[in-house]
Amino acid sequence: MNARPKKSFGQHFLHERRYIERIVSAISPKADDRVVEIGPGEGALTLPLLAAAGRLVAVELDTDLIPGLQARAAGVGALEIVHADVLKVDFTALARRLGVARVRLAGNLPYYISSPILFHCVDHAAAIEDMHFMLQKEVVDRMAADPGSKVYGRLSVMLQLACRVEPLFTVPPGAFRPPPKVDSAVVRLIPLAEHERHDADPQRVHAIVKAAFAQRRKTLANGLKNLLDSTAIASAGIDPKARAETLAPGDFVRLAKVPA
Repeated sequence: MNARPKKSFGQHFLHERRYIERIVSAISPKADDRVVEIGPGEGALTLPLLAAAGRLVAVELDTDLIPGLQARAAGVGALEIVHADVLKVDFTALARRLGVARVRLAGNLPYYISSPILFHCVDHAAAIEDMHFMLQKEVVDRMAADPGSKVYGRLSVMLQLACRVEPLFTVPPGAFRPPPKVDSAVVRLIPLAEHERHDADPQRVHAIVKAAFAQRRKTLANGLKNLLDSTAIASAGIDPKARAETLAPGDFVRLAKVPA
């Protein structure tokens, strides 16, 4: 029996087989991969991922969906369901409990909280091998945007400083029940290796990026005036009259390293 999607949870259940197969193929789960699925819903991705990997952890907030998931997974593999808000799940501790250095994340994320989930995952990037998420296409466009693009912003910078962002393919509204009002897209995120990560204070980087993009049309001198003055900005080799949307992610790291 199909579950009734709950608007309060932003539920849109994927049902079209060809897109399910494309997502599973993109993830390419191997036997004994420690896959963690966020928001399994009715199990459209859960079951093929479970069949391929043999075991899977699913994080589900909606208690009404859990019995159905458990029933469908019987005989397919070892499914562990964690009843929790994903924003409160410590993926680093979860990887440790599962006895692995890194887990693989996957999921059809609720669109209304997709950015907080992405930032939460980035906080645990060292314990994550890769992420394959379905999101609103507009969000994926922002994640992968280059400097100078109209959609380049805080999300672009913060994710690109932590991961390689690879948009994979678009999924139309009709592939879901109920159909959302927008196109969706699947994206692959691969956390950067330790030697590729920046060495600036993460909180300082976040503060500068947030302030710089708070009002896009402001120059850096105006947007960052509470964090860095024009002289400090120029000392990083960056024009204080430039706007945030023209800076590469690495430029924000250089700004973060300038003494306040």
